[in-house]
Amino acid sequence: MHPHARIASRRRIATAPNNMATPREEEAARYLRDHRIDDLLHSLTSMLFFHRPERPREFLIEQLELLKASRRGEAPCPCLFDAPSLDVLFGILDPTGRGHISAAQYRAALTTLGVKDFDESPEGASTDQISRETFKTEA
Repeated sequence: MHPHARIASRRRIATAPNNMATPREEEAARYLRDHRIDDLLHSLTSMLFFHRPERPREFLIEQLELLKASRRGEAPCPCLFDAPSLDVLFGILDPTGRGHISAAQYRAALTTLGVKDFDESPEGASTDQISRETFKTEA
């Protein structure tokens, strides 16, 4: 089977409605969901497209090793966006330079970035003024 056909097949398994999936497909989809494999692969693929390394396999291995080290508390978690990139993004959300964005902008930006677990009501949410530092910390 061609590699792209296998990927398409896996996607169908992961997204197939329950009434159309076999028990084995449902089990596979549950496994992928429970272990957040889709999230991991999406993140790794995004990092590949963003960084475009000369040696993609070595890059992926390095990212997985960094992720492992971060879980042990030995390194920061690998991130698609670095601090300067987040500063640029914050500047786009705050074009007048007020130094804060709204809670709705904050939530929309983090969701768009693919951040799954973030504080829905961080410091400044009650006044609808999320600071640059709070945004960067959550991203």
